[in-house]
Amino acid sequence: MTERTLIIAEAGVNHNGDIEVAKALVDAAVTAGADLVKFQTFSADRLVTYSSRKADYQLETTDSGQSHYEMLSQLQLSKAMHEELFRYCNEMKIGFFSTGFDIQSVDYLYSLGLKIFKVPSGEITNLPYLRHIGALDVDIIMSTGMSTLGEIESALQVLLDAGSDRERISVLLCTSKYPTPMQDVNLRAMRNIGSCFNLKFGYSDHTAGIEVAIAAVALGASIIEKHFTLDKTMDGPDHRASLEPHELSNMVSAIRNIEKALGDGVKRVSLEEKDNSEVARKVIVAKTFIKAGEIFSSVNLTTMRSNGGISPMEWDNVLGKCADLDIQKHEPINLDSLRQK
Repeated sequence: MTERTLIIAEAGVNHNGDIEVAKALVDAAVTAGADLVKFQTFSADRLVTYSSRKADYQLETTDSGQSHYEMLSQLQLSKAMHEELFRYCNEMKIGFFSTGFDIQSVDYLYSLGLKIFKVPSGEITNLPYLRHIGALDVDIIMSTGMSTLGEIESALQVLLDAGSDRERISVLLCTSKYPTPMQDVNLRAMRNIGSCFNLKFGYSDHTAGIEVAIAAVALGASIIEKHFTLDKTMDGPDHRASLEPHELSNMVSAIRNIEKALGDGVKRVSLEEKDNSEVARKVIVAKTFIKAGEIFSSVNLTTMRSNGGISPMEWDNVLGKCADLDIQKHEPINLDSLRQK
């Protein structure tokens, strides 16, 4: 059977700093059938300098007069909020997941008992950060937005040198553009990255809609990560490029259907097909009325759908034999109908 895809519903900062919105996002992820709901763990004081500028898409979706630092300060989750969400996810029977953007945040998440850690695209060139995560006894998912193959290789080597097990590292194709234009996805690169580094692979999707995430599963992705929100019109940097709850549900449902459709790769005839083959496949029948003793030929035989009879694959073996009895037009030829000339 096809391996079940790990579906990560990326709430990110779409809670807008409100614990009740965050819980509603958890509820939406549960309803959709996601495996994990992911938030972001950071402190603006440790993440950006006061002079750090916003990304272009953030300038378009937030107050242009608000600094990058001010924006992030309003979007960070307190420890109390983390712990409440952790408990709430346990109650709702969905995995709590979060990206730690600095070493202190990583250690805090580790103290909560997390066993899967995400290396975001922006940290793939952060040597001390990578070395710290690599030393933990955890599964690692590494996004590769903005990265060259050489940078991916270097980051992977840091993780391995720090003690990570290659079998516990997965790499996600990612394009750090919100939303990502279709022509910039390059989905075939996902499998190439996985095979190049002998890693499990997946896709962190920033495109509009759900079709690329579904296509990624068809191409072998074992992990899908997708941003979602309660409402795309909410204020905040990431809402506009996120799925709404009904879209997330549709994506999860489609992925589960694709998993079923992929199967195990062994060609076999299904039970349903066996029933249909009796209706859809043709047999050898009399094209005209055939008298007993008449020789079977292409003049008096044809192939048609009917109940019972001899397969057309036996055509050459039937030609030249004689009818053992009278056969009506369109009547199937069977073993009782023929004898050697």
